[in-house]
Amino acid sequence: MVAYEILLMLDPDLAEQRQEEIVARARDLIQRGGGTWVRHDAWGQRRLAYEINHKGEGVYHLLQFDADAATLEELSRILRITDGVMRHLATRRIEGSQTSAPPEHESVPAPAYAEANISSQEEE
Repeated sequence: MVAYEILLMLDPDLAEQRQEEIVARARDLIQRGGGTWVRHDAWGQRRLAYEINHKGEGVYHLLQFDADAATLEELSRILRITDGVMRHLATRRIEGSQTSAPPEHESVPAPAYAEANISSQEEE
């Protein structure tokens, strides 16, 4: 068994019940394949850096589990053909590490050169 995690991005227009069905189906497939379900973290709706299928947001779920490679391959195949799944990324989980959701909104400071231009314009 190998420790994996899948970051799942779902369509924001999906009903909450449909999102739960997709996660439940993934859990069932892992357990039927002899794997162990570790945890599920719902990160919620986040803004995307660029649009995917004309959508500017996605709903994120982090799935953590232990399984063999064949089970992971089958789960990835199912997620690729499931309506409502915009993207998914499977990676090996490092034991002892904790993946957490990024902060909701980050404030980005103005670049230093912008401040220099403002002060030089004020002097003129």
